Amino acid sequence: MHNIDIEVVEMTLDVMKYVINRITKTSPELGKPKKEEELKALVGDTITSKGIGGEKAFQLFRDVLVKATVPIDHPRNLAFVPASPTRAAIMFDLITSASSIHGAYWMEGAGGIFCENEAMHWLVSLTGMPKGAFGVFTSGGTAANLSALVAARENWRQNPENNDLKGIIITSVGAHSSVKAMAKVMDTEIILVPSEERLHADELKKLFTELPVDKQRRVFSIVATAGTTNAGIIDDLDGVADFCKDKNLWFHVDGAYGGGALLADSVRHLFNGIEKADSITIDPHKWLFSPYDCGAVLYRNPEIAKVAHSQEGSYLEIFKDEGAHGFNPTDYQIQLTRRLRGMPLWFSLAMHGIDKYKWAVECGISLAITAGELITEDDYVELVREPSLSCVLFRRKGWTPEDYRNWTYENHRKGFALVTPTKWKQGDSFETVARFCFINPDTTKKDIADILATMH
Repeated sequence: MHNIDIEVVEMTLDVMKYVINRITKTSPELGKPKKEEELKALVGDTITSKGIGGEKAFQLFRDVLVKATVPIDHPRNLAFVPASPTRAAIMFDLITSASSIHGAYWMEGAGGIFCENEAMHWLVSLTGMPKGAFGVFTSGGTAANLSALVAARENWRQNPENNDLKGIIITSVGAHSSVKAMAKVMDTEIILVPSEERLHADELKKLFTELPVDKQRRVFSIVATAGTTNAGIIDDLDGVADFCKDKNLWFHVDGAYGGGALLADSVRHLFNGIEKADSITIDPHKWLFSPYDCGAVLYRNPEIAKVAHSQEGSYLEIFKDEGAHGFNPTDYQIQLTRRLRGMPLWFSLAMHGIDKYKWAVECGISLAITAGELITEDDYVELVREPSLSCVLFRRKGWTPEDYRNWTYENHRKGFALVTPTKWKQGDSFETVARFCFINPDTTKKDIADILATMH
């Protein structure tokens, strides 16, 4: 199984041929999911006592299974938050896997961790956080948010009076689902500011003031969002930061989706105040053109995170020795074992340079503006709100939630586009609307116009 034989050589050639063919396609086939029983009928038993052979397994993936997936980089995949990894990042992801580097400790992964740290220094510089701020790459925004909020809670519990208290996080209705999910994981209470629009410091102050005194003292963190997933809204970061400073609360900014726009000169001013955060989440696999999965968590004071996350064990003691000294990523987030997720970002940045990244991010913003203009000119549709970052919410006049669902499935069934509806909070109720999210610079004005035409 570990021998180098002719089958492995042939498989290597087949894999590289597939990879070259895939990454040179700017508009790959928009696959469609099938039911598990359908896939089983098509591929049969794949895990057997003797094995089915690499050629057969690869053929099943190439001809059947990959066609039951939706490529995240398709130019007309505008659902959820898509992605568009650079070819350089994809290729270096192969190199990252082939190099078999364990990325938890400097002793084993120094060269690879150095690459990640170069990319991390750049990320920190985008935020304007002060000297000494630093972070690590994670599996995505969920792990990054959890890592940051655990650090926040453990820091709060440095005060012995808080040891037996159930902490409270305050955020907005528009916050990402992972913030709410991680509160459950941490057994922490979460309180939501009810508006899905921009979270203002005044709303936050009002909600906090109206809490009973015993709840006020249990609040340990405020989570603001720098680009909500649903609508691209950036909260009042400056005002929330000042409120947190006044109340001695941990200020966390979830920029998992929107953080990439820190690169864009056209919108950078909207992020003023992010430099005051105690922690920030950014997902390079979203708007910084890295392959899945690559998130990042940044800390104003990394030592606080190290106190919360550093693991102890007899077999880990060697990593504390003088001969192993260096930056150990595992000390700053929830995972011990980790791959070097930041290396593809480093390579792509090193190859292409920052200016090309700026251009690519600005493309997403420009596409959203273009979509807004096309929607305004069309009698059948109208904007729900002005485009924000690369998100556009709009409605097809007269449509029901079922109409939006049918439209989504019809376009997907035809292999034309994947655009999904969402819900937008209006007062006390939620309205089903359509949503675009632009990441891929290969998306064109014609793509947008053609998608809108399917609503007529």
